[in-house]
Amino acid sequence: MNRLLVLIFVLLLQACASQPSRPNDVCSIFSEQRGWHKAAVSAEKKWGTSMLIPMAFMYQESTFRAKARPPRSKLLGFIPWRRASSAYGYAQAINGTWRQYQQDTGEYWRVRHDFNDATDFIHWYMKEATRVNKVSPSDAYNLYLNYHEGTGGFRRKTYQKKAWLIRAAENVQIRTQRYSDQYNKCKKSLQPGFFRRLMGW
Repeated sequence: MNRLLVLIFVLLLQACASQPSRPNDVCSIFSEQRGWHKAAVSAEKKWGTSMLIPMAFMYQESTFRAKARPPRSKLLGFIPWRRASSAYGYAQAINGTWRQYQQDTGEYWRVRHDFNDATDFIHWYMKEATRVNKVSPSDAYNLYLNYHEGTGGFRRKTYQKKAWLIRAAENVQIRTQRYSDQYNKCKKSLQPGFFRRLMGW
């Protein structure tokens, strides 16, 4: 019974995980949020694509803020008005794409403000980009362009008229490599020890 209560407490903490204090350092992120590391490793095994690309996506989209949304526009210059899109959560997934993900996976219980679900969603989208547009699963730059413009927009090369988006994709590519270099140095230290294996964390 005590073990069950501890596990419930840990799950509640993970659900309410705060923004990492050092989002530029993936080792620091995973050290603070051990549950995130477990979820990232699990999603990588499930989808067969690098867990560090979704991490770079989430940094670019929300800086790991669980309930991030686009800012509201201003009516008459000062009245808060509509948001630019329905993007929400760690991955800034819009309503329609999130529903498609739920339908394709059959996992309707997933939510955008949960890290586990957000990272799974990005892996799903990367697989779609790989399948539809033949993008390499390790090509963070073009995967991000697909993610932002949609697979159809990517084929039409809509990103070519968006210099800011090209820069964002370049930043994602650079951050993916940076995260990879960092993770290679701390991967062993993040492996669960005896106590964590005992508790099932």
